[in-house]
Amino acid sequence: MEEEVKEEIKVEEVKNKIYALRTTANREDQVVDFLSSNVEKKKLDVYAIVRPHGMRGYIFVEAKDRQIAEEAYYGIPYAKGLLSKPVEYKEIEPMIEQVKIEMNIQKSDIVEIISGPFKREKAKITRIDQQKEEVIVELLETAVPIPITLKMDSVKVIRRESDEENDEI
Repeated sequence: MEEEVKEEIKVEEVKNKIYALRTTANREDQVVDFLSSNVEKKKLDVYAIVRPHGMRGYIFVEAKDRQIAEEAYYGIPYAKGLLSKPVEYKEIEPMIEQVKIEMNIQKSDIVEIISGPFKREKAKITRIDQQKEEVIVELLETAVPIPITLKMDSVKVIRRESDEENDEI
């Protein structure tokens, strides 16, 4: 008896579909807020609303069927419509499962900035904030050292301070 119930639950999970909802770019957070309150108010069978980091103009809605997903976004500002076909979970999995990569950055490392307005500039790490995943760097090729706060993933280590010491000995 229990096995039959488990099988029914598995079949029910497969029936849920994920739909991509087009939105106005940079208004995704507002659409998510409106959508979630609309779903709660109407008590719709929407199981998840996902706004992938770094993806503009789309959010994903997991619902029982297309009609419920359409009803969920009906009348919401900045929501433009669902894409014609449901999205497979494996297509969006890399966007929603963030893998934490251990960064090997130390104070006094010489780094190259790989994104943003200071791209390709060389800098020296002066401080590391592990909680915020940020580093404070000072540009090397400037007359006056200016501290700049950057995300850890926007720099790459090109030289270790300890490497320089070993070369001098």
